[in-house]
Amino acid sequence: MAGTAVMILILLGHTLYLFSTSNVAAGGGGGGSWRRLQESIGISAMHMQLLHNDRVVIFDRTDFGRSNLSLPNGRCRDDPRDTALHVDCTAHSVEYDVAANSFRPLTIRTDTWCSSGSVMPDGQLVQTGGYNDGIRCVRIFKPCRSDCDWEEVDGGLSVRRWYSTNHLLPDGRQIIVGGRRQFTYEFYPKAAAAAAASGTYSLPFLAETSDPKVENNLYPFVHLNIDGNLFIFANNRAILFDYIKNKVVKTYPEIPGGDPRSYPSTGSSALLPLRVEPEADDLAIEVEVLVCGGAPKGSYAKAMVGDFVEALNTCGRIKINDPDPKWAIETMPEPRVMSDMLLLPNGDVLIINGCSEGTAGWENGRRPALRPVIYRPGRPAGGRFDVQSPNGTPRMYHSSAILLRDGRVLVGGSNPHIYYNFTGVLFPTELSLDAFSPEYLDGQFAAERPKIRLPSSQTEVTHGERLTVEFEVAGTLDKGDVAVTMLGPPFATHSFSMNQRLLVIGGSGSGSGKLEVAGPATYKVEVVVPRTANLAPPGFYLLFVVYREIPSEGIWVNIR
Repeated sequence: MAGTAVMILILLGHTLYLFSTSNVAAGGGGGGSWRRLQESIGISAMHMQLLHNDRVVIFDRTDFGRSNLSLPNGRCRDDPRDTALHVDCTAHSVEYDVAANSFRPLTIRTDTWCSSGSVMPDGQLVQTGGYNDGIRCVRIFKPCRSDCDWEEVDGGLSVRRWYSTNHLLPDGRQIIVGGRRQFTYEFYPKAAAAAAASGTYSLPFLAETSDPKVENNLYPFVHLNIDGNLFIFANNRAILFDYIKNKVVKTYPEIPGGDPRSYPSTGSSALLPLRVEPEADDLAIEVEVLVCGGAPKGSYAKAMVGDFVEALNTCGRIKINDPDPKWAIETMPEPRVMSDMLLLPNGDVLIINGCSEGTAGWENGRRPALRPVIYRPGRPAGGRFDVQSPNGTPRMYHSSAILLRDGRVLVGGSNPHIYYNFTGVLFPTELSLDAFSPEYLDGQFAAERPKIRLPSSQTEVTHGERLTVEFEVAGTLDKGDVAVTMLGPPFATHSFSMNQRLLVIGGSGSGSGKLEVAGPATYKVEVVVPRTANLAPPGFYLLFVVYREIPSEGIWVNIR
């Protein structure tokens, strides 16, 4: 009888959920469109990274047993340290080919649960930490044409890193910040002089922002400032940090309201586009950070006993280099927790995935946020949010999203369960991939969408180099509304896009050169690659021409 009662409650939950979804979809509208790319890739997309060969590396974790994708050629993973399955012949990572809409299994040996990463200047993905046997592991994925796979370095980290954040630095190293009960940072690769030392450096700010029993300072939001220092946000406040001198340069005021925004009260954050003028002082560039969503104080503890508190519906925006910086608060169209924030090629911010009640953690979220939101930072306050068309698939805990070279957004994941669970639960494990096409990809804008002709893809450039970009526009061109942008593709997991960066480097009316006619429906504009690695760390970027807020397909540019 008790079992019957439980099943009735589960079914009732499904009925209420489906009714809610139907109402949202029926009353939808908004911009953008959705397309299902894959019903199943065999794994749930907890982590994603776009590489410069237009492949996406996707993975989740190894310690929940078998996935729904077998490893090839009878290969198996034999790991006596695994907490779920010692011999496992299934994959926990895939490489997704965007152009072919296909995927192939990859082999991960150690546990990547709640790990972190970023792409190095040479284009290889360096991925760090995790859980259990992977907690001090460094994993490397080098892009190739066909059969590359993960390489793993046991003990590559100085200490255990679980829920940490990575960022590429101007000198080409990665910094790895924080993690569960780790109030330190370290670098990869390590300097030779530090090889015999501990390799870690104390960061007391992380201890100061850790709430008892809940933490609320995991996956800290880390952004590289134009002066080479790091803006680090954890819980409800931030510092500007000189990692070379191990010194706090500036302490920012607590975000108004004082509610936590970091995991597990998971909000998200983005560094707003940097407008680079080649003749101006780089240090005069205005730098703003946006932090959106999260959960009120106490939400995690309440969710653990079945009380799902409404998430935060506010964003904080701050000019981090102002002499007296203050947070400006804006209200989103709906509350959001566990949402991803992605920079689009035209400078807008996409807020996608997540839910409106509860927090991160197993079964801790309710009321899926099915409608993406576009935040337009250049508009006046009070009118910056535009609600988009809803998705029919909830993307809850352990979902992710990244921008693709063609301007679409790849969306996957969602697994709020300890293991894969497809039946009898409110939000089943999702192995599917979707593409969200922002409204700039609507057919009505096809004539205005630029097409880059020159330079060719995989162009190598240096800091400060002048670059002529030639492009086509089929319709009549308004010369006053062209921009050129460069985007550093991020590593996405747990609602934070690590290493994400968008630079506006030129266009009509800018100091980088005038727009000129190059032929029938063809134009060229000279731009200047950012002059310093503080503005643009070395590595691969996507370069776009944007006309009337409609971006071209991107081309890969490698700053060396």
